[in-house]
Amino acid sequence: MTNEVDRGRRPRKPRGAFASGPLLTRDAALFTDLYELTMAASYLREGMRGPATFSLFARTLPPGRSFLVAAGLEDVLNFLRDFRFSDDGLSYLDSLDLFDPVFLEFLHGLRFTGLVRGVPESTVVFPNEPLLEITAPLIEAQLVETAVLNLVHFQTLLTSKAARCILAARGRPVVEFGLRRTHGIDAGMKAARCAFIAGASMSSNVLAGLHYGVPSTGTMAHSYVSAFPREIDAFRAFARAFPPRTTLLLDTYDTVAAARKAVVVAKEMEAKGQRLAGVRLDSGDLVALSKQVRRILDDAGLTDVKIFATGGLDDTSIDAYLADGAPIDAFGVGTRMDVSADQPYLDMAYKLVEYDGRPVLKSSAGKETWAAQKQVYRRLRSGEGFAGDVIALREEPAPPGTVEILLRAVMERGRLLAPHPPLTAIRDYCAAQVASLPEDLRGLRPAAAYPVSYTERLVSLQRSLEARVEATEVSPR
Repeated sequence: MTNEVDRGRRPRKPRGAFASGPLLTRDAALFTDLYELTMAASYLREGMRGPATFSLFARTLPPGRSFLVAAGLEDVLNFLRDFRFSDDGLSYLDSLDLFDPVFLEFLHGLRFTGLVRGVPESTVVFPNEPLLEITAPLIEAQLVETAVLNLVHFQTLLTSKAARCILAARGRPVVEFGLRRTHGIDAGMKAARCAFIAGASMSSNVLAGLHYGVPSTGTMAHSYVSAFPREIDAFRAFARAFPPRTTLLLDTYDTVAAARKAVVVAKEMEAKGQRLAGVRLDSGDLVALSKQVRRILDDAGLTDVKIFATGGLDDTSIDAYLADGAPIDAFGVGTRMDVSADQPYLDMAYKLVEYDGRPVLKSSAGKETWAAQKQVYRRLRSGEGFAGDVIALREEPAPPGTVEILLRAVMERGRLLAPHPPLTAIRDYCAAQVASLPEDLRGLRPAAAYPVSYTERLVSLQRSLEARVEATEVSPR
């Protein structure tokens, strides 16, 4: 049977619905904070319908991080393209007794008609660099804030964490394994997509295989082993069922004893012209156990059987195990990667930087913003490595030398300017981006920060606006 995904067509959706992968959110325009709507109602009453630019950026990097990987742009563009208020949504807003009929009628006809400039998905980014800028009539740009920030923040967070796990594995395959403990179905789907973008080779998530094309993989659980009278019976049954892809889980009872049983099954498979693909370690001292298991396998002539490690892994533990010489060939990484356990949020913001041709800023301590529409130029050294970034006003020309322009128009008048790139292309771009970072930033413990500078014109504008705010808002005469 051929479905809508196979034909490459978008399935029909009810008015106001937003599709992300296989999941459909009805009345998606209400996926917002109430104050976005109260502000919009006031804007309409005051006649404030001029063009506004909002910039989305991370203020800082989490501790120990040296870069972020931007993600979520595809979802943002789909959300904006299909932005509508449904009749049910408007009826609910009417029931709140907050909004007058004029505003509700305005919402009924509202569409997103703006411009979006964004960095390509999976671009490496740094603090204060816009991941995207939205320019649209003020009400439109304000109402989409919550959804846009949610979609970019979560996927950037997970892709950045997954990229660190890939780097820690030092070229060994990493499999995304965390579906059962992600924070809901949507989070589980996005975790599989983000990990694949970052370089994970496969995912345990079968639905992600259908909708995103992420290769699916899986072995067995401890319940499978304990369901049989003896451990070796379970091993033999699995080998009979899946001879080309047999990986045996060794730690249900005793890992070393199970390794010896795996040798027996491997030899039985060899007699049939088959081979044991691998064994999995899921608990205990993975360094010591992997060395013992490797020795048992090698002594039996099974040098090609891979050792696959799982169980509470993340970038830090993978790096530590390999530094201790653990002969692990691949890693299954789940919960700690898929919820970014050590850093479950980013200091990311979506802030107004220009209204009706007037640059604006926020000057509160610790949450200052840079005014005006901007561009980010990335300096490239010979060999295409990154030498540093320059944040400039949008209209400023590129600095001398070889540079890459990061913010690119992807939507105009509410319409996509090009089809979304294939996920494999986004993944390849991510690999190239990370490989282009200075070598000391690709380690888990960066020795120095990536150089990001600001142009004189941007700094001059910022200082003049700060002085004006000081004179008119902080210390008026």
